[in-house]
Amino acid sequence: MSTDTRRITSTWRPYRLSIPGVAFALALAALAACGDSNDGASPGPSPNPGPGTGSVAATITITASGASPRDVTVAAGSRVTFVNNDSVAHNMHSDPHPEHTNCPALEQVGFLAAGQTKTSGNLNTAGACGFHDHDMPTVASLRGTIRVQ
Repeated sequence: MSTDTRRITSTWRPYRLSIPGVAFALALAALAACGDSNDGASPGPSPNPGPGTGSVAATITITASGASPRDVTVAAGSRVTFVNNDSVAHNMHSDPHPEHTNCPALEQVGFLAAGQTKTSGNLNTAGACGFHDHDMPTVASLRGTIRVQ
């Protein structure tokens, strides 16, 4: 019995990219990796254009006496700045404690060292956004409400 063996040959040619082609491919990969932030909403167009795009509509200052003002009203899409003028750090978050799920845009504030200033994300959803100091959640003077219209 004889076996017919055939030799299969192929020429392997690596695909060559030019330097501009490699740069273009890397740029596309970087854009694809960026994604967008949509405050936990379902996939699709983001209702939150991202940090730094909405105007700052209110400033809440924290001192040894607490947060002031404790109740502000802002337009949808705007942001709120928190200024820590106290001599101790504060950890400002959205209600309820400890979940912080009421207003995800406030989570961009978080920890504020003494003298530090931070701004929330865009407050896009109309309603009341309660805030508090995570480390002192029962201190009434550090609690407040941002009403988004």
